[in-house]
Amino acid sequence: MSATIKAVFHRLPMPGALVLALALAGCASTERESPAPAIAAPPAAETVEEPVVYGQFTPDTLFDLMVAEIAGQRNRYDIALDNYLSQARKTRDAAVVERAMRVAEFLGAHQPALEMAMLWTEVDGKNPEAFRAAALHQARAGQHELAMQSMQQVLNMQGETHFDFLALAAAQTDDATRAAMLESIGQLLEKNPQNAQLVFSKALLLQQGGDDEAALAVLDQHPQAATAPPALMLRARVLAGDGHNQDAIDILQQGLLEHPGDTRMRLLLARLLVATGDLEAASSQFSTLIEQNPGDSDLLLSLALVHLENNQFTQAARHLEHLVEAEPENDTALYHLGIAYRELERSDAALRAWLQVQAGREYLGSRLLTSQLLMEQKKYEELAQIMLNERASNPDMALQLYLIEIETLAEKAPEIARTRVDQALETFTLDASLLYARAMLAEKAGDIVAMETDLRRILQNEPDNAMVLNALGYTLADRNEKLDEALQLIEQAVALEPDDPAIIDSLGWVHYRLGNLDLAETYLRKAYLLYPDHEVAAHLGEVLWMRGKRKEALKIWAEALQDNPQSQLIRSTRQRMEAN
Repeated sequence: MSATIKAVFHRLPMPGALVLALALAGCASTERESPAPAIAAPPAAETVEEPVVYGQFTPDTLFDLMVAEIAGQRNRYDIALDNYLSQARKTRDAAVVERAMRVAEFLGAHQPALEMAMLWTEVDGKNPEAFRAAALHQARAGQHELAMQSMQQVLNMQGETHFDFLALAAAQTDDATRAAMLESIGQLLEKNPQNAQLVFSKALLLQQGGDDEAALAVLDQHPQAATAPPALMLRARVLAGDGHNQDAIDILQQGLLEHPGDTRMRLLLARLLVATGDLEAASSQFSTLIEQNPGDSDLLLSLALVHLENNQFTQAARHLEHLVEAEPENDTALYHLGIAYRELERSDAALRAWLQVQAGREYLGSRLLTSQLLMEQKKYEELAQIMLNERASNPDMALQLYLIEIETLAEKAPEIARTRVDQALETFTLDASLLYARAMLAEKAGDIVAMETDLRRILQNEPDNAMVLNALGYTLADRNEKLDEALQLIEQAVALEPDDPAIIDSLGWVHYRLGNLDLAETYLRKAYLLYPDHEVAAHLGEVLWMRGKRKEALKIWAEALQDNPQSQLIRSTRQRMEAN
């Protein structure tokens, strides 16, 4: 349990039932300006200038409240809360009711907290703090109209209001709730035109309703109130959302001159600077944020990521090392620390960082980077041992780990990759991903029969697998075999994924093999428009060449070579066409 919660139940300064009883009796005092963090014994007699009047509680009530305090000190918060709720309902004493509400808040017991807040307004109807607490809990419970009524009571009592919180709570709800809240806020704003919370709330609700222009108009109509940080940030968000990033940045920079300590405003500025690519300025803002909030690990991570994005790997590594030192199990920091080390050519340190990442969001990514680094170093045996250990430690991730290893090996060590697929299939016999990976490895090795066998095996279990339908159909078409079946397979794939450029390319290619040059050109042009890949360019150029459009074919091949100068497919296709 957190230290914050423990603080609610601090130990009494003196032992003994009498002192505890007197302290609890003090809860009955009818005038309180602010909630006490805990019940304490009254001061010594010689320091009391005026007599203290205690409420009259029965022995049973005193006993229950004493048990609640002791239970809280011993981490039995369920007993503490139950006793306080029971006695709050029974005694209706304002201090006991407030105490019960505070304990419920600390424990995240929202419904009891709401009940106690409402009871507090009943028993202490002139206390603005009671109505403010009621409004906040009503908003959390989705009771937005009631929350507005309670907060209006606080305004009437000239207490501290939080209309901004109510607006934020209502902003993400349905249109009807938002419209009702907007009407109430508007009426109050007419009577209180300089209330910054009401200005912000109305603008926020309009913006959340999709009316950015009206939101900005509200801020313009109340220039003095609109200088408060929440209003400035809202204006910046609206402008950035409309593509006016520099205007948003200017507003935030000006706002920080007036409110240099506002963390949220500076954080928004830093993120906008990142979004616009001004990484140096973003780094400066994050550095300031860290100076203002030295223990904030999220800010330190953000600064490190900005350095990474800006290719400042030494600075990134330094910040990430500090973060990992403070939080050794911060997987996100370890993952990016490994990236920084890799860029600094500290391969062993990168591997150590990645292998410390535990099962979670960054786990598979760290193992993929580990595999890639070991492959670059041609350390096949070390890779095999690491992945074997990883599968043993994380059996639920075994399949994904196999696929990572196979994918990594496929390019530079395809024979080892095929061996690893066979090993994986001993455990995951019918897994489509493994069968497909083995099929692609077989194609690379020229073993078309094995490729076709695995693809057909997948289709037996997954007849609507568009990727496999396309792969098998394209293979048959490219070999100029079983063209009717190839067309059928690819058309099935198109029906499942009509906008996939790879499948559209296959459809054009099979029509080319069938001699349907007009259809082939139509589909291949569409595929090339969607995905100007060198393989699609090779196919389209060949069809255009065969249709007598040789100048256009040469242009497309030249464009493709500019994007992919290493493409042997473009060169071999052109040579073959020119030779005929």
